[in-house]
Amino acid sequence: MTNIIETKFGTLVNTSKIAAGSASSIKKTGAFYNFSIRVAQDDIREYSFTDLARAEYMRRVMIGHLEEKIKIESKA
Repeated sequence: MTNIIETKFGTLVNTSKIAAGSASSIKKTGAFYNFSIRVAQDDIREYSFTDLARAEYMRRVMIGHLEEKIKIESKA
């Protein structure tokens, strides 16, 4: 239950679901595995890896970082 926070408007949100929803699924394009993550409304970052395991790991790491960013921004 630590992932649920209250926003400035008083609604309760699950930060892990918001962060996971901001990341696309991993797709294979040629020799690369690609995914993108929306950091802000106008900031979309794309990542490419040659190994599927590395792409899955980095996607989980980036979702975790985005989750922490959401928590910090909600406190401010």
